[in-house]
Amino acid sequence: MKRLWVNVNPYVKEIAIAALESGAEALVLPDGESNTVRQFGKIKTVEPAGDLKPGADVEFIDIASKADEDRAAAVPANRLVVLKMLDWTIIPIENLLARRGGNILVQVANCEQARLMVEILEKGVDGVLLDTTDVNEIKKTADVVHGISEKVRLIEATITAARQLGMGDRACLDTCTQMTLGEGMLVGNTASGFFLVHSESIDNPYVASRPFRVNAGAVHAYTMTPSGNTKYLADLKAGDEVMLVDWKGRTQTAYLGRNKIERRPMMLIKAEAEGHPISLVLQNAETIRLVDPQGKAISVTSLKPGDKVLAHTAQGGRHFGMKVEETLVER
Repeated sequence: MKRLWVNVNPYVKEIAIAALESGAEALVLPDGESNTVRQFGKIKTVEPAGDLKPGADVEFIDIASKADEDRAAAVPANRLVVLKMLDWTIIPIENLLARRGGNILVQVANCEQARLMVEILEKGVDGVLLDTTDVNEIKKTADVVHGISEKVRLIEATITAARQLGMGDRACLDTCTQMTLGEGMLVGNTASGFFLVHSESIDNPYVASRPFRVNAGAVHAYTMTPSGNTKYLADLKAGDEVMLVDWKGRTQTAYLGRNKIERRPMMLIKAEAEGHPISLVLQNAETIRLVDPQGKAISVTSLKPGDKVLAHTAQGGRHFGMKVEETLVER
């Protein structure tokens, strides 16, 4: 997820509150103002006595020449760099993205500049520092920054088997976000293949919809996270980041409010996508659904060989959820 910082130097109470309410990650403050801001809510502060200290955790660099670009490139890769473009030329930013790879924020004055920065070279910078005294501009920039996310490649998978198993432990992931039709999470038995498991956002004659929930599957399964890594369903807990994906591959970050693990009857779903086998153990219930290539939810209890659903494949193995290059066989 892209970062939104807001400059509140000089300190203006209304700007600090608007930034906090808009979901800003951090505020750049005058010296000694961190405790003032913390009266309104919990947020990172950037000042000598704050959570992030200029010169130690983050470097602020004005860019007006090639020498300034070189100075920014020389900052250790693990330290954040905030760039202020004195002539608003994007070429130095493109160069620094190539040289540093990441940990770059750019100071912007409005939501249009913010959009340009987070989309530059497709990948974009890691975030923006908004410098404005307009409360409405903070809200508009927050919508832009938080609304832009990386897309994942979804492909068509053909169901090869769907059969009943016995009892097992399944995980219901209740998030702090309402999902819409065609949206859910990527879950798979292995780290090389995932189904798009639909949210419980569909009304049912027997059970009320729960659009914040994905009944994701058996506890051993993997789900993809916003960082591109994976986590076992059993390991997820309140406050963890999870990645929501819609049928067009658009993603957003959500936060887990609860992981309900309960013993239920299970079933095994198998498919093939571009020559890759994919499988997942899910609860055997009509309300558990995958997603077809048109974005329509399809119940797992009605799946049969030949049906088409959306999936995602990945290369390489995983070590503690992180992608590694190794020889790995999972069946």
